[in-house]
Amino acid sequence: MTDLRIAPLGAQDIDPLTDLLIETVAAGGSVSFLHPLPPPEARAFWQGSLDAAARGGRVVYGAWDGDQLVSTVTLLLDCPPNQPHRAEIAKMMTRVACRGRGIATTLLRVAEAEAIRRGRTLLVLDTSVDGGASRLYEGAGYTLVGEIPDYALTPDGRLNGTLIYYKRLG
Repeated sequence: MTDLRIAPLGAQDIDPLTDLLIETVAAGGSVSFLHPLPPPEARAFWQGSLDAAARGGRVVYGAWDGDQLVSTVTLLLDCPPNQPHRAEIAKMMTRVACRGRGIATTLLRVAEAEAIRRGRTLLVLDTSVDGGASRLYEGAGYTLVGEIPDYALTPDGRLNGTLIYYKRLG
């Protein structure tokens, strides 16, 4: 990774986002979808997410290595009125060939900085028990609250738990 660039993503990035989501699900990433993920379904997900970003309800960040999107994370900002201090980390995905290089940690730090800039003091997230990114989040200072068993299906259809984390900012 010599040319890593982090930037907010928009409608022009829907094709690489679609490809990254399909690859993540095919590799077993538990990011709300089952395998095989049809491209129109992946594209529709990102279209809705990018539309929400255009309205200010979230920020979708991407990490680019040259002209290839290698990782993404979403900062969800559209919280209920009684939670203006909170945001959520979602859809953290990194290409299989690019994992373990610190890219996701860099993206996470960018999302945290944006949350602080927007006056958020608490971040929450969840990750899969099997194959999730618990090491990443714990290494970045997130506190494990607990596990919910049988929370969702893995991409291959097995029940799997989720781990809930939080981090205070500022």
